[in-house]
Amino acid sequence: MKNRAFAIVMGAVLAIYLVAVSQTAIRLIGTDQAIAKVIGVALLVLPILGAWGLVSELWFGWKSGQLGRELESEGRYPLVDLERLPSGRIDPAAAREVFDDFKAETERAPEEWQSWYRLGLAYDACGDRRRARSAIRSAIQIYQNTLRAKSPA
Repeated sequence: MKNRAFAIVMGAVLAIYLVAVSQTAIRLIGTDQAIAKVIGVALLVLPILGAWGLVSELWFGWKSGQLGRELESEGRYPLVDLERLPSGRIDPAAAREVFDDFKAETERAPEEWQSWYRLGLAYDACGDRRRARSAIRSAIQIYQNTLRAKSPA
């Protein structure tokens, strides 16, 4: 829950920043000086990129949370029994011990979103955030493709 509250606060701060930068850009574009207009146009790119980044991160968090809740409701949420550090995070050494099982599961069933999601959690527990996010993105994509295939055309 702390992570969700932090994401909401940071999203709100970023939104305020993006509005302020956009207003400054519009004021610069409205001046008579050519260089100010160029800077104003350049400043408009920042809020667009920032908004895109914010929306994509919030979407990723929402979809990955949705998949996590579904996996938990199925009783297939992994890593819950692993040893934890005093901070509450999973001990990376313990995660590395079971990592190969999750990787093998994904290799056996690459079409199942559940295996990709569990692999992503295992990567995260081992400290490899880049691969964790990539695996969870794969899980989201497979899940959405599965939904599309099930829905009537």
